[in-house]
Amino acid sequence: MRALRILLILVVILGGLFVIADRVAVHFAEGEAADKLKATEHLASTPDVDIKGFPFLTQVAGGSLDDVRVGIKDYDAATGEPGRTLRIDDLQADMLGVDFSGDYSSATAATATGTATVSYGELLKAAKSEPTDVGLGVQAQVVGLSDGGNGKIKVAIRVKGSIVGAVPVDRTVSVLSTVTVRDDRVQVHADGLPVIGGLTLAENRVRAITDFQQAIDRLPGGIKLDEVRAAADGVEISVKGSDVKLAG
Repeated sequence: MRALRILLILVVILGGLFVIADRVAVHFAEGEAADKLKATEHLASTPDVDIKGFPFLTQVAGGSLDDVRVGIKDYDAATGEPGRTLRIDDLQADMLGVDFSGDYSSATAATATGTATVSYGELLKAAKSEPTDVGLGVQAQVVGLSDGGNGKIKVAIRVKGSIVGAVPVDRTVSVLSTVTVRDDRVQVHADGLPVIGGLTLAENRVRAITDFQQAIDRLPGGIKLDEVRAAADGVEISVKGSDVKLAG
């Protein structure tokens, strides 16, 4: 009986030591992975890396991690235009089935999904900022974007000029727009066109102002845009990918 008690005590002690060693190892690995990701993606700050699953050491022995979650506070995505980037806020990615090389220099996730936000201020940069002739002696420009409710973007347009040279106008009108994703581009398309002074302006000219798109390229690890939706603080985007490079 005494021997059994001693054996149980030893099992508890060894189990506790294993848990401590496992947690120390995972904490070290998370730090190393974060530093590697920062260097690989040229990030301004160190990302958050959270390795899920227990025990960690048995996953390492098998050469694959079940679930790794990555958080990047601010990420400057390419826009396809030289010298211009788009700031993406709070990028959160969940990577499943992460295989790593024998020397731990690279890691690839079988699949990845995630979310992020593009502020309305950032997206506004894709719209025409200068006044543009839309006919009838009127110029227009997009001056603001905001949440229009029900997944729509409210596009504020300043209209200024003199309608057919007789009726002066200088006011801001709004249209609700649908936002979608196509070919790695966020597209904003007005559901309807504004009426100024009881007159409907030429559609092609107005849509050159109200409708615009923004490319979002080279996201971390090669993940791609999937879906997009207007929200209170900006456009919420969903991303996904396969064979996603976590490091290396």
